[in-house]
Amino acid sequence: MEQSTQVERQAPPGHLLPRAFFEEPPEQVAPRLLGKVLAHFLPSGLVAGRIVEVEAYLGPHNQPSDPAAHSYRGVTPRTRVIFGPAGYAYVYTIYGRYFCMNITCEADGLAGCILLRALEPVIGNDLMAANRGLEPGATPRELTSGPSRLCQALGLTKLAHNGLDLLDPASPLQICDDGHPVPKPLITPRIGIHEAADWPLRFAVAGNPCVSGPKKMR
Repeated sequence: MEQSTQVERQAPPGHLLPRAFFEEPPEQVAPRLLGKVLAHFLPSGLVAGRIVEVEAYLGPHNQPSDPAAHSYRGVTPRTRVIFGPAGYAYVYTIYGRYFCMNITCEADGLAGCILLRALEPVIGNDLMAANRGLEPGATPRELTSGPSRLCQALGLTKLAHNGLDLLDPASPLQICDDGHPVPKPLITPRIGIHEAADWPLRFAVAGNPCVSGPKKMR
Protein backbone atom coordinates (compact mmCIF):
# COMPACT_ATOMS: atom_id res chain seq x y z
CA MET A 1 0.00 0.00 0.00
CA GLU A 2 1.33 3.43 -0.90
CA GLN A 3 2.27 5.43 2.19
CA SER A 4 0.38 8.70 2.68
CA THR A 5 2.52 11.84 2.56
CA GLN A 6 -0.05 13.98 4.36
CA VAL A 7 1.19 15.30 7.70
CA GLU A 8 -0.94 14.55 10.74
CA ARG A 9 -1.74 18.03 11.92
CA GLN A 10 -2.30 19.78 15.17
CA ALA A 11 -5.52 21.72 15.40
CA PRO A 12 -5.10 25.14 13.74
CA PRO A 13 -4.89 28.13 16.09
CA GLY A 14 -8.42 29.47 15.65
CA HIS A 15 -10.69 29.46 12.61
CA LEU A 16 -9.89 30.35 9.02
CA LEU A 17 -10.77 33.85 7.93
CA PRO A 18 -13.47 34.17 5.25
CA ARG A 19 -12.56 35.24 1.71
CA ALA A 20 -14.64 38.40 2.08
CA PHE A 21 -12.25 39.61 4.80
CA PHE A 22 -9.60 40.15 2.11
CA GLU A 23 -11.85 41.38 -0.71
CA GLU A 24 -11.39 45.00 0.34
CA PRO A 25 -8.72 47.64 -0.37
CA PRO A 26 -5.41 46.72 1.30
CA GLU A 27 -5.28 49.90 3.38
CA GLN A 28 -8.51 48.73 5.03
CA VAL A 29 -7.56 45.07 5.39
CA ALA A 30 -4.05 45.70 6.71
CA PRO A 31 -4.92 47.08 10.16
CA ARG A 32 -7.55 44.37 10.62
CA LEU A 33 -4.88 41.70 10.02
CA LEU A 34 -3.03 42.69 13.19
CA GLY A 35 -3.55 40.02 15.82
CA LYS A 36 -4.42 37.30 13.32
CA VAL A 37 -2.26 34.16 13.17
CA LEU A 38 -0.18 32.85 10.26
CA ALA A 39 0.19 29.08 10.65
CA HIS A 40 2.44 26.73 8.66
CA PHE A 41 2.04 22.96 8.93
CA LEU A 42 5.56 21.60 8.43
CA PRO A 43 6.45 17.90 8.31
CA SER A 44 8.35 18.49 11.56
CA GLY A 45 5.46 20.24 13.29
CA LEU A 46 3.29 23.34 13.42
CA VAL A 47 4.81 26.81 13.54
CA ALA A 48 2.63 29.89 13.94
CA GLY A 49 3.03 33.57 14.66
CA ARG A 50 0.71 36.44 15.46
CA ILE A 51 0.80 39.28 12.92
CA VAL A 52 2.08 42.45 14.61
CA GLU A 53 3.30 44.56 11.67
CA VAL A 54 2.12 44.93 8.06
CA GLU A 55 2.34 47.30 5.11
CA ALA A 56 -0.33 47.92 2.48
CA TYR A 57 0.55 48.16 -1.23
CA LEU A 58 -2.09 49.49 -3.60
CA GLY A 59 -3.03 48.26 -7.07
CA PRO A 60 -2.58 50.29 -10.28
CA HIS A 61 -6.33 51.03 -10.44
CA ASN A 62 -5.88 53.50 -7.59
CA GLN A 63 -5.42 57.20 -8.20
CA PRO A 64 -2.64 57.96 -7.68
CA SER A 65 -1.12 54.60 -8.41
CA ASP A 66 1.36 53.18 -5.91
CA PRO A 67 4.87 53.30 -7.43
CA ALA A 68 6.25 51.11 -4.61
CA ALA A 69 3.89 48.22 -5.40
CA HIS A 70 5.08 45.27 -7.51
CA SER A 71 1.80 45.55 -9.43
CA TYR A 72 2.60 49.13 -10.54
CA ARG A 73 3.52 48.12 -14.11
CA GLY A 74 0.67 45.65 -14.55
CA VAL A 75 0.44 41.89 -14.88
CA THR A 76 3.71 40.00 -15.29
CA PRO A 77 4.63 36.37 -14.60
CA ARG A 78 5.94 37.55 -11.22
CA THR A 79 2.88 39.59 -10.23
CA ARG A 80 0.12 37.39 -11.66
CA VAL A 81 -0.80 36.15 -8.17
CA ILE A 82 -1.45 39.71 -6.97
CA PHE A 83 -4.01 40.24 -9.73
CA GLY A 84 -5.85 37.05 -8.80
CA PRO A 85 -8.33 36.27 -6.02
CA ALA A 86 -7.94 37.62 -2.50
CA GLY A 87 -6.47 35.58 0.33
CA TYR A 88 -3.51 34.04 -1.52
CA ALA A 89 0.19 34.08 -0.65
CA TYR A 90 2.46 36.21 -2.81
CA VAL A 91 6.05 35.25 -1.98
CA TYR A 92 9.00 36.83 -3.73
CA THR A 93 12.80 36.68 -3.54
CA ILE A 94 15.06 39.51 -2.35
CA TYR A 95 18.86 39.68 -2.58
CA GLY A 96 18.76 36.38 -4.45
CA ARG A 97 18.41 34.26 -1.30
CA TYR A 98 15.75 35.62 1.09
CA PHE A 99 11.97 35.73 0.83
CA CYS A 100 9.12 38.08 1.72
CA MET A 101 5.47 37.12 2.02
CA ASN A 102 2.39 39.13 1.09
CA ILE A 103 -1.33 38.39 1.18
CA THR A 104 -3.46 39.37 -1.81
CA CYS A 105 -6.45 41.68 -1.41
CA GLU A 106 -9.20 43.25 -3.52
CA ALA A 107 -11.56 41.56 -5.96
CA ASP A 108 -10.13 39.21 -8.59
CA GLY A 109 -8.38 41.34 -11.20
CA LEU A 110 -7.73 44.33 -8.93
CA ALA A 111 -4.23 44.05 -7.58
CA GLY A 112 -3.56 44.84 -3.96
CA CYS A 113 -1.46 43.14 -1.32
CA ILE A 114 -0.22 43.34 2.24
CA LEU A 115 3.39 42.70 3.19
CA LEU A 116 3.88 40.82 6.45
CA ARG A 117 6.70 42.65 8.24
CA ALA A 118 6.70 40.99 11.69
CA LEU A 119 5.12 38.19 13.68
CA GLU A 120 5.07 37.36 17.37
CA PRO A 121 5.79 33.61 17.74
CA VAL A 122 2.95 31.64 19.35
CA ILE A 123 3.62 27.99 18.41
CA GLY A 124 6.85 26.15 17.62
CA ASN A 125 9.49 28.62 18.85
CA ASP A 126 12.29 26.05 18.97
CA LEU A 127 11.44 24.84 15.47
CA MET A 128 11.52 28.45 14.27
CA ALA A 129 14.93 28.87 15.90
CA ALA A 130 16.22 25.77 14.10
CA ASN A 131 14.90 27.11 10.80
CA ARG A 132 16.76 30.36 11.49
CA GLY A 133 19.97 28.54 12.45
CA LEU A 134 19.68 29.77 16.05
CA GLU A 135 19.91 28.01 19.38
CA PRO A 136 16.71 27.06 21.28
CA GLY A 137 15.58 29.91 23.48
CA ALA A 138 16.25 32.64 20.92
CA THR A 139 14.20 35.76 21.61
CA PRO A 140 10.96 36.30 19.69
CA ARG A 141 12.49 39.37 18.06
CA GLU A 142 15.41 37.28 16.76
CA LEU A 143 12.96 34.81 15.27
CA THR A 144 10.29 36.79 13.42
CA SER A 145 11.06 40.53 13.44
CA GLY A 146 11.35 41.53 9.79
CA PRO A 147 9.81 40.17 6.57
CA SER A 148 12.71 37.88 5.64
CA ARG A 149 13.26 36.60 9.17
CA LEU A 150 9.64 35.56 9.54
CA CYS A 151 9.74 33.66 6.24
CA GLN A 152 12.89 31.86 7.31
CA ALA A 153 11.47 31.07 10.76
CA LEU A 154 8.28 29.60 9.29
CA GLY A 155 10.10 27.77 6.49
CA LEU A 156 8.49 29.77 3.66
CA THR A 157 9.93 29.92 0.14
CA LYS A 158 8.79 31.26 -3.21
CA LEU A 159 8.95 27.84 -4.88
CA ALA A 160 6.82 26.06 -2.28
CA HIS A 161 4.41 28.75 -1.12
CA ASN A 162 3.85 31.43 -3.75
CA GLY A 163 0.25 31.18 -4.95
CA LEU A 164 -1.08 29.07 -2.06
CA ASP A 165 -4.66 29.68 -0.95
CA LEU A 166 -4.36 30.75 2.70
CA LEU A 167 -8.06 30.16 3.28
CA ASP A 168 -8.20 26.53 2.13
CA PRO A 169 -8.49 24.05 5.06
CA ALA A 170 -6.20 21.68 3.14
CA SER A 171 -3.48 24.30 2.62
CA PRO A 172 -0.25 23.89 4.61
CA LEU A 173 -0.20 27.67 5.07
CA GLN A 174 -3.23 29.36 6.64
CA ILE A 175 -4.46 32.62 8.16
CA CYS A 176 -6.51 32.12 11.32
CA ASP A 177 -8.43 34.19 13.84
CA ASP A 178 -8.19 33.06 17.47
CA GLY A 179 -10.08 36.05 18.85
CA HIS A 180 -7.00 37.82 20.18
CA PRO A 181 -7.85 41.49 20.92
CA VAL A 182 -5.66 44.16 19.36
CA PRO A 183 -5.48 47.81 20.44
CA LYS A 184 -5.67 50.71 18.01
CA PRO A 185 -2.74 50.28 15.61
CA LEU A 186 0.30 52.46 15.25
CA ILE A 187 0.21 54.03 11.76
CA THR A 188 3.41 55.28 10.09
CA PRO A 189 4.91 55.68 6.62
CA ARG A 190 6.22 52.49 5.04
CA ILE A 191 9.88 51.71 5.64
CA GLY A 192 12.70 50.24 3.55
CA ILE A 193 11.42 51.69 0.25
CA HIS A 194 12.24 54.75 -1.87
CA GLU A 195 9.03 55.37 -3.83
CA ALA A 196 6.00 56.82 -2.02
CA ALA A 197 7.88 56.35 1.23
CA ASP A 198 5.80 58.99 3.00
CA TRP A 199 2.45 57.23 2.48
CA PRO A 200 1.01 56.22 5.89
CA LEU A 201 0.43 52.56 5.02
CA ARG A 202 2.43 50.76 7.72
CA PHE A 203 0.38 49.36 10.60
CA ALA A 204 1.85 47.86 13.77
CA VAL A 205 0.97 46.80 17.30
CA ALA A 206 2.49 49.65 19.29
CA GLY A 207 5.12 48.58 21.80
CA ASN A 208 5.35 44.98 20.62
CA PRO A 209 9.03 43.92 20.77
CA CYS A 210 8.79 41.97 17.51
CA VAL A 211 7.90 45.02 15.42
CA SER A 212 10.77 45.71 13.02
CA GLY A 213 12.70 48.89 12.46
CA PRO A 214 14.10 51.40 14.95
CA LYS A 215 12.51 51.87 18.37
CA LYS A 216 10.86 55.11 17.29
CA MET A 217 8.89 53.05 14.73
CA ARG A 218 7.55 50.72 17.44
